[in-house]
Amino acid sequence: MRTLRQPCFWWAFIWLGLVVPAFAGPSLQSEMREAQRSQAELQARIDAADDEARAMLDELRELERAERRLTRESDELAPRLERQAEALDRREAALDTLADTREALPRLQERLVERLDQWVENDMPFLRQERQARVASLRSSTEALSSAERWERVVETWRAELAYGREMDAWRGYLGEGDSRREVDYLRLGRVGFYYLSPDGRAGGVWQADEDRWAPLDEAQRREVRNGLRMARDRRAPELLTLPISQPLERAGGEDA
Repeated sequence: MRTLRQPCFWWAFIWLGLVVPAFAGPSLQSEMREAQRSQAELQARIDAADDEARAMLDELRELERAERRLTRESDELAPRLERQAEALDRREAALDTLADTREALPRLQERLVERLDQWVENDMPFLRQERQARVASLRSSTEALSSAERWERVVETWRAELAYGREMDAWRGYLGEGDSRREVDYLRLGRVGFYYLSPDGRAGGVWQADEDRWAPLDEAQRREVRNGLRMARDRRAPELLTLPISQPLERAGGEDA
């Protein structure tokens, strides 16, 4: 019985909810419409507030991610900035001494040229005129070249001299002066050995730096010089040569250094 009366009750309530507005006066209907409009505006403000809150929450999360990223990049950048600061300090220190360095450069260039001139003069007498002319050009071109260009010429001349100590070379030239002047083939083994051989192979010599003179070679040594000439001219595969040296290895090595 109880279950049969409940549907009647609810249907009656619904019927009253529908009928009352129909029989309500204009004032009541207006108030109900105003209440409905107010309810709709309130719901709209609530929805807008929810959207704004979600947007602010998303923005906050993005700011947190950006902060973590910036912190990580800052930690990685700090050591690099320290190195750059140290490099700047070194450059500033170098700039502080730049004026003194520029003032000392001409004197240093002159000492290098003078030392180079003495080196050629005291070295074995191979290609001496050519090498002396190269050094002399460094002095004659002082006014025509800028400081940087002159430095480049000085360095190039030193490199050429140092390269002689690592080369095997052969060329034809003249030996002696005046009536004793004759054409010979020269062989140079770095700065360790300097030899000559007559075109017919019957005469040859080795330069002795300690005595500043040529010493004669025997027949077996002249054959070794002939083999060396062929190797230097790429006519024979490299092989070991058995020849007297022109100066001690310690002296030759020290000059190359």
